[in-house]
Amino acid sequence: MPTTTAADGTAVAYEVDGSGPFVLLVHGITEDHTTWDPIVERLRDEFTCARLDLRGHGRSAPAADYDSFSTVGDLAATVEAVAAPDPPVIIGHSLGGFLATIYAVTGAGQLRAVVNVDQSLRLSDLAQLVRPLQADLRGPAFADVFAVILDSLGADRLDPETQDRLRELHKHARQDFVLGAWQAIFESTDEEIEALVESMLPNLQVPYLALHGADPGPSYAAWLTGRVPTATVEIWDGHGHWLHLVDPDRFVGRVRDFVAAT
Repeated sequence: MPTTTAADGTAVAYEVDGSGPFVLLVHGITEDHTTWDPIVERLRDEFTCARLDLRGHGRSAPAADYDSFSTVGDLAATVEAVAAPDPPVIIGHSLGGFLATIYAVTGAGQLRAVVNVDQSLRLSDLAQLVRPLQADLRGPAFADVFAVILDSLGADRLDPETQDRLRELHKHARQDFVLGAWQAIFESTDEEIEALVESMLPNLQVPYLALHGADPGPSYAAWLTGRVPTATVEIWDGHGHWLHLVDPDRFVGRVRDFVAAT
């Protein structure tokens, strides 16, 4: 895989397939670019598909900082390295969806649209899930506790081969990355987290498709679209956290339609 360098000097590995409109695919926490294989297989005849390994994942180098505002520099570096003639549609799963959102609101680079796959922007909900586990996540039980968190998100909806592949990736989870990515959640109150998100959302002005494999809350769609007029929220009930891998054909069809409309 070729590499590029983020602004803070971190080496970032990436891969490019296909030709056509530019899409950048960003994996979730503790995974890598290979999780997008089934999607790239279906998109590369129509799109230039770039996917990266985030810092501390796959073939990318570790880094001193793993907070999301540092890690989003990996996306910016990859977009610059690909040097496509058109701005990207960034498709991010889980943490990748949050990073795509940060890329959009901070003006890290030109952008056509965002597809956020199962990452609620109500981060206080995530905080309430992981804060009680903070001591275990910081200790020697990290791997076991983190595996339980991931398994609770609907991995059983995946076919056995995909489950095995993801669990193998999760075995190599970097504790320092997870703690760095969730540092703000651990160190901030719900009110502080909500204020940060509220301050970001007015800058989210590109077409924004939020796909969720379970209901993120009865008022979530109204909450998000009320703050981001360009947002569309869809719930694929029963698909779980990895909805793009549970039904890749449906996912790719939705991406095609969304990109065509932007």
